[in-house]
Amino acid sequence: MKLFKNHFFYYFLCFLLLFLGLNALMGGLLLMMKPDGSLMGMTLDWLQNAPFKNYFIPGLILFSTLGMFTLFTLAGLVFKMEQKWFNLLNVYKDRFWAWTYSLYIGIIAIIWITVQLVMTQYFWIQPVIIFNGVLIIISVMHPAVIKKFTT
Repeated sequence: MKLFKNHFFYYFLCFLLLFLGLNALMGGLLLMMKPDGSLMGMTLDWLQNAPFKNYFIPGLILFSTLGMFTLFTLAGLVFKMEQKWFNLLNVYKDRFWAWTYSLYIGIIAIIWITVQLVMTQYFWIQPVIIFNGVLIIISVMHPAVIKKFTT
């Protein structure tokens, strides 16, 4: 039980990243397949204040940034993947790159939805993703997770 207690926030972080990554992959893919948003119950009218005529570019950004990048980071956390170039964007040189990228992902998720709320109409999953981003940041900043990924 102590092992689980000490690693709860690590497992929770992995779950949150998996949830976000899979949702972003699916959402991005659906938006790219049908850029009118119909596969997700969205309309082009929602984009009247956005710089896009359809959902293809937002879908591509969602798929790659919050989808692929998040799952890549999750794989880094789980499998401790090491390459020098993974540290290229790591501003915390004393921390494992995937820890830092997890922090970035939490921030990106919050910014993504905040910008989305300014540019488009409210959609039911937006508060779920913002809450997910906040929980990712909280989990990343938990002392046990910081300790696990300090080099």
